[in-house]
This record gives sequence, C-alpha cells and structure tokens, in this order.
Amino acid sequence: MLVALFKVKKLPFEKTLEITQKICYDTLHGGDYQMKKLEHTLTNDILAKLLFTKYPDLLKRLVAELLSVQYDNIIDFQITNPEMPPETIGDKFCKLDINMIVNSQQVSLEIQVANEGNYKSRSQYYWSKMNSSALKEGMDYNDIPNVISINILDFNEFADLNKFNYEFQFLETETHEPLTGKDFIRFYELKKLPPLKDTDSGKELWLKLFKAKTEEDLEKISELGVPIMSQVIAAYRHVAATDEFKELERIRHKARHDEVSALNSAERRGEDRERQKWQGVLAEKDVLLANQNAILADKDALIEELLSQLGRK
Repeated sequence: MLVALFKVKKLPFEKTLEITQKICYDTLHGGDYQMKKLEHTLTNDILAKLLFTKYPDLLKRLVAELLSVQYDNIIDFQITNPEMPPETIGDKFCKLDINMIVNSQQVSLEIQVANEGNYKSRSQYYWSKMNSSALKEGMDYNDIPNVISINILDFNEFADLNKFNYEFQFLETETHEPLTGKDFIRFYELKKLPPLKDTDSGKELWLKLFKAKTEEDLEKISELGVPIMSQVIAAYRHVAATDEFKELERIRHKARHDEVSALNSAERRGEDRERQKWQGVLAEKDVLLANQNAILADKDALIEELLSQLGRK
C-alpha cells in the first residue's frame, strides 16, 4: 500500500508514510485517526502556577531561558506570590501571574490565552504597577530594582511581525539610547513558533511545551531526549492529575458558568422589560384608537340624525 500511494499519488515519502499510518490506525481502532488532545495544556494559568510553585526549580530553569541568563548565575530566586486562594479563582479580574525575585530583579510571568484586544495596554499597566511598588520607604530612586515583565501569549498580538519574541524598553527615539536600561517587557507568541527541530534552543523547547495541544506534541518533545523536558512533562502530568488542580478548575468553571447564566438572565430581564414597555405603548394606542372610533361613531350618528331631519322637512 505504501508503494502504491507513493507511485500513484506521487507524494513525498514523509507524507505517504503519514497517510499510511492513519490508514493503519483506522484499521486497528475502527475509527478516524485523531491525535489525542490534552485535556489541560500549560497555557492553563491555574495549572502553570500550581506546577511552578510546587516545582520552583523548574520555574527557575524556565526563567533562566526566557531571560537568556545562565541557570547557575541565578543566585537569588524567590516566588513572592505562591498563594492561590480558592475564593479568588472565580473572580472575573483574577490574575494568576507568577511574581519573583531573580537576582534582586522583580520579574513577573503571565500566560494569556484569550485575545481581548487590549493586551499591550494591559501589560504596560501591570508593569507600571509593579514598578511603582518596587520603591520602598526610604529607598533612593537609583536603587529601584530592575522590573521585568514576561508574557507568554497563545495568540498573535503583533500580527504584522513574523518573529515570535519581542522586547520593549524606554529608548530615545533617534539614537535608541535606553533611558535606564533597567526595565523591559518581553512577549513570546506561541502561534509563531517554527516547527520542532532537534536543534531547538532551550528557550524554544520550553515555549513549544507551552504550545503543546496533543499527546503527540508532548511525545515529540520527549523523543528529543532533553532531560529537563522529560522532568517538566512528568511534573505537568502529576499536577494535572491532583485533586487540588481539579478542585480549582471546578471552582473557576462554576464561576464562569454562573457569570454566563447571570448575563443571560439579565439579558432576558432586559428583553422582558422592553417587551412590557412596548406592550404598554400598544395598549395605550389601542385605547386611543378605540376612543377615536367611538367619537367618529358618535359623529356619524349625529350626521345621520341631521340628514334625517332635513329629509322630513
């Protein structure tokens, strides 16, 4: 069959092999060939935060790659907001970023899936809040630590640009001289990552782990034989199976369901009020028309009476 497909269809060998694998899968399983989707991916902010707070060394390795620094050169590392109270999970404005101290720098990591059309402004706002909070009482302005915001996006915020990573600083518009050189905002767009290769850097492998949507995606990363990737995948599977994660997901799902139900109820109430309003208007019109018809009937009767009297004369 493989030879026949290759000769008749004149397909590349790799494509012919893929088709043959699908046919074999259908034959063995009696259904359509379909990659098994992951129930929860690493772009799930609850899962990501649980994973990295339970395995902080993995977070340290991720940050080292995303900041392009040597892992061994990170001496001071601390997660400053490891808590995740269940009562806040259902909050519409709950922001499950991970804040850290990395070699005396303030670093924030956020994962965003939905494109709400305002992410550039939002990221600048949160960066400025983090920057302002870095100034402690009695501290000199020159001693304010570097403030770094890292954003992993599962959508294309910079649609007109082809690369997947961006860094923004305050620069002089002509010479590009940095204002302080201390602060920057980085964005990584998962959808623009190139296909997986054996030569991928550690940074790209981490990002492709976040991008993984199927078991096959994880398997391809595992097959590269990079020990840290195998560790992360094992930790991911462990956390995704915990009761703690499942309960937090249940709370968030219920909160979102309740919010949608409330919005639908409000919409229905609004429609009912609008319907009642127009029903009232129509009822008033009906009464007005009935009164006018009664007046016209009286006039007709009067005219007939007058004509009758004239006829008798």
